[in-house]
Amino acid sequence: MKILMVCLGNICRSPLAEGIIKQQVKEAGLDWEIDSAGTGNWHIGEAPDQRSTLEAKTRGVDISQQVCRQFNVQDFDGFDLILVMDKNNRRDVLSLARNQHDRDKVKLLLNDQEVPDPYFNDHYFSPVFDLIEGGCKDIIKKYKD
Repeated sequence: MKILMVCLGNICRSPLAEGIIKQQVKEAGLDWEIDSAGTGNWHIGEAPDQRSTLEAKTRGVDISQQVCRQFNVQDFDGFDLILVMDKNNRRDVLSLARNQHDRDKVKLLLNDQEVPDPYFNDHYFSPVFDLIEGGCKDIIKKYKD
């Protein structure tokens, strides 16, 4: 299974999601490939937001070596599942889809619920981590077989 986590800038939510699910996948003994990307190009080549890195570290997840990148149309070919954090991310990713097969790969991480963007509120990072962690557990349960 190859999974891509996607948010707006690839500095807050999707790096957390990548790090969280990578750790869960490792603990479950699964051989999955995980990556993350953003729909925007503002942070290409940068490290994740320091607040995401700190929250992850506090919870025993290391995302410090991740490098932000932008989602591109070739990601539809490279991944089985593209998990977006909110409906705007979904709209942006789907706008690049070439066909129904591409569109079928794109899902909200939390089904119908969005993961709020914590960028403008320091207090959102901990609850966002919790939401993502639960969503990642559900993804593993759903796709591990």
